[in-house]
Amino acid sequence: MRLGDDDLARLRAALAGRPPGEFHLPEIWGEDWGRLWIGERVQAGHAFLDAVRAGRLAGVEDTGRKAGGGRVYAWRGG
Repeated sequence: MRLGDDDLARLRAALAGRPPGEFHLPEIWGEDWGRLWIGERVQAGHAFLDAVRAGRLAGVEDTGRKAGGGRVYAWRGG
C-alpha cells in the first residue's frame, strides 16, 4: 500500500487542525481507521511511516518510539 495524493492531502488537513505535539496515526486518520482490517491498518501504518521518512508530510517526524499500541509521531506545525 502506498498513500496517494488524496490520502496525503486528507492527512495534511487533519494535521493542520491540530496543535503541535505527539500523536498516533489513528488520531489523524479519522473514523475510517476502526473499519479497516488489521492487515490494512498495518499496511497503512507502514505507508505513513514511509511517507514521513520520505519527507512527503512536512512538519511530521518519526520519534522512533512506540507507546500505547503504536508508533509515536511528532507534529511540529506547518
